[in-house]
Amino acid sequence: MIASIAFIGRAGGSVKGLSGFKKGHHTLPDAANAVTNGFLGKICATELADEAERYFQELRAGLDYKRKDIALSVTSPHAVLTARDFSLELAYALEEREPTQYAVTTTLRELRDAAVAERDAFARIFAGRFTEISFALKKGARVEAVIDAIEALEGEGGLAVKYPSDYRDCEIGVDNVDAVVRCTGATLDVVFPRGAAPAELLAAFAAVRGAFRISKALSGLIG
Repeated sequence: MIASIAFIGRAGGSVKGLSGFKKGHHTLPDAANAVTNGFLGKICATELADEAERYFQELRAGLDYKRKDIALSVTSPHAVLTARDFSLELAYALEEREPTQYAVTTTLRELRDAAVAERDAFARIFAGRFTEISFALKKGARVEAVIDAIEALEGEGGLAVKYPSDYRDCEIGVDNVDAVVRCTGATLDVVFPRGAAPAELLAAFAAVRGAFRISKALSGLIG
């Protein structure tokens, strides 16, 4: 069963392209660690504050929020927007494999009313923003058991599975669904090839839920 749902979007760019990076004064990071991410927090402060403020203003106006309905806290490299119906987090971090690049992760959590996601303003503000839905599983799941359940179907229901030799996770393919389902044991993540608003991702997820109903073990993961 599902404990919580998060919508995740990813973007990024070159560290030297940030407004706070001063050529001839700053040097590009050669590793991602606490010190260099602290440096990133200083040079990305303007971009983060501007994006967070844009979300605050667009959501306040688009969803008719009053002052008590929405609040914004920015402590670079993170920002948290807390609204009556959901929370939104923005986080900058250096890329582990290429620290001259940074990643921006946008996470929408605690969507309390699905009807909010259906509103035109909500869809417009978040159009193309999210590429993943992450479901935290209440009791977790053994990845090996998920693999065994799918392999036992022998292709029935259009489900296929791939996994590494240590079974740390597995990727589930579903016929006619343009997304990859990844089970880590703690989460079930649905990763889409292009960005969309939450309502669009939930509609696509309905097809995954339907395919999982072929197996009691799989349907128990997502209720």
